[in-house]
Amino acid sequence: MADEITLEFPDGSKQKFAKGITAKEIAQKIGQRLARDALAAKLDERIIELEFPIEENGKFRILTWNDAEGKAALWHTGAHVLAEAVRSLYKDARNTIGPPIEEGFYQDFYATKPFTSDDFEKIEKKMMEIIKSKRKIERSVVDKKIALEKMKDNRFKQELIEEFAGRGKTITLYTQGDFIDLCKGGHVSNTEVIKAVKLLKVSSAYWRGDAKKESLQRIYGIVFPEQKMLAEYLEVQKKALENSHLKLGRELDLFSMQDAAPGTVFFHPKGTVIYNELIDFLRKEQIKRSYKEVNTPQILKRILWEKSGHWDHYRKNMYFTKIDEEDYAVKPMNCPGHILIYNSERHSYRELPIRIAEFGTVHRHELSGVLNGLFRVRRFTQDDAHIFSAPGQLRNEIVNVIELVDAVYRTFNFEYRVELSTKPSDAMGSDEIWGIATNALKDALEEKKIEYKVNDGDGAFYGPKIDFHIKDSLGRNWQLGTIQVDFSMPEKLGCYYISEKDRKETPVMIHRAIFGSLERFIGILIEHYGGKFPLWIAPVQVVVFPVSDKSEKYAKQVFEKLRNEGIRAELDSRSETVSYKVRDAEIQKVPYILTLGPKEEEKKAVAVRDKEGKVRFGVKVSDFVAQLNMEISEKK
Repeated sequence: MADEITLEFPDGSKQKFAKGITAKEIAQKIGQRLARDALAAKLDERIIELEFPIEENGKFRILTWNDAEGKAALWHTGAHVLAEAVRSLYKDARNTIGPPIEEGFYQDFYATKPFTSDDFEKIEKKMMEIIKSKRKIERSVVDKKIALEKMKDNRFKQELIEEFAGRGKTITLYTQGDFIDLCKGGHVSNTEVIKAVKLLKVSSAYWRGDAKKESLQRIYGIVFPEQKMLAEYLEVQKKALENSHLKLGRELDLFSMQDAAPGTVFFHPKGTVIYNELIDFLRKEQIKRSYKEVNTPQILKRILWEKSGHWDHYRKNMYFTKIDEEDYAVKPMNCPGHILIYNSERHSYRELPIRIAEFGTVHRHELSGVLNGLFRVRRFTQDDAHIFSAPGQLRNEIVNVIELVDAVYRTFNFEYRVELSTKPSDAMGSDEIWGIATNALKDALEEKKIEYKVNDGDGAFYGPKIDFHIKDSLGRNWQLGTIQVDFSMPEKLGCYYISEKDRKETPVMIHRAIFGSLERFIGILIEHYGGKFPLWIAPVQVVVFPVSDKSEKYAKQVFEKLRNEGIRAELDSRSETVSYKVRDAEIQKVPYILTLGPKEEEKKAVAVRDKEGKVRFGVKVSDFVAQLNMEISEKK
């Protein structure tokens, strides 16, 4: 019937509704608890308000705080409340863009007066006034003329309106009380849903991310549907500050960030130990699984990136240069280089699957305002791999990667959850190949009996993907590993193998990373362990010191024994007190401290203090070395 729509729910069931029904009404039909918890809804790839009239068929889901998109809807609303608060307090300020981000939101402002954290209390108070006034957030579709009139005092919004109109995009305005803003949507329906507000920091930004355009001020914040959630968040942030990788990285002399190369990491000797140990660990795991390691160039010709699709879909994140009057790009990804290696030889179906791995350094353009220690950088190393397989091998290869991911994360005692992301609006390739790729990922997850959440429309432009989100010791979630199935890029770049029927066939390519970025993973580990690394990746595993000059010779013998056994040991012969040197080693979070005096020399033994402060006396050197080797090999 023309006056009915059909909605498909997450469990695959379908139901007919009257055209124009709202998400709120659907939630109420399902149950009062869901209606009470609902923040927004998702229709196909769009986040919509609960009051939004639904007039077309599609995949439908009610969003709550337990959904990432539900949080995003509340945080997006928080950005609008912030915009109204600032506009009412600072009459010359103009809000520009204010999206939700991974945790919270930001709002960019053009203003003559620099904002500081001293302004936050006043702005937060105003935000709570707006929230408590229970303002409905209402959507209206308007034409260009009306939009320009409504936004006549904001030239930044007018620029966006002209651009949207030129592209034929729908122009929507959102009102909350007297405040009107240009926005594509995805909010809660009333400000009263917000119960707690916290502004976090302010930084600089540029209009449209262009350093040649106006300088803006970016205020970051977060809001919650319950006051206690803010208290819990602030407690986690307090612990995170104590464990900050920037703070610990400096105190433990692991790495530094330098003005000479913003957004890039200078790993010091101790940090390089961790970096190399992680690579060595994964390299050995990959060798067990028949991966072949390669190394590809940093700079490749523009034509390659055009063929791969990156030029159209990823250009704004890339760096460029010219060589002999020809355009080149610094690689943001390793996949095209791996395809060139695959294409350098003729392959038979008998050789497949071919697994190519690289610890490849890439560069991606990031705005200075979003750079954040090891977590957000411009240069980083990926534990990248690409598997070339026949279509019939696809599910088995995905299962193998899932098992590798599980083995790696279990080594660090990380819990993890899994999300499956499907075809986005800007995807390359047909619905048919996307369906095959998506089903292969689903089948592999179901074979391994792994629960997963589906994110409709959030796949990469070249294929659907599985993302792994780990939880650290502070309860924070981090997206790390990914498995992406790609039919398009091998075809675009001319990959083929000779099939059993002696015909050229295009292989399927699986993109795979587990650490994701070595830099980001190290930052997470620093905070996860609070600098107290497991023995196998600890930069210094043992510190040895004599209690007096008389025992220095014996201390050197023990030190050399440890070093010859491959133990990362240091000898501390400084003329300081024993208690001072013990305390210094503890501050440096060295797992084992050996104290050597006349009694230990006489018995050819050592006194061992572990990271928990427990001391064992009279431990034979050979027994201690055996214990270390076992602990290192088992990666406890």
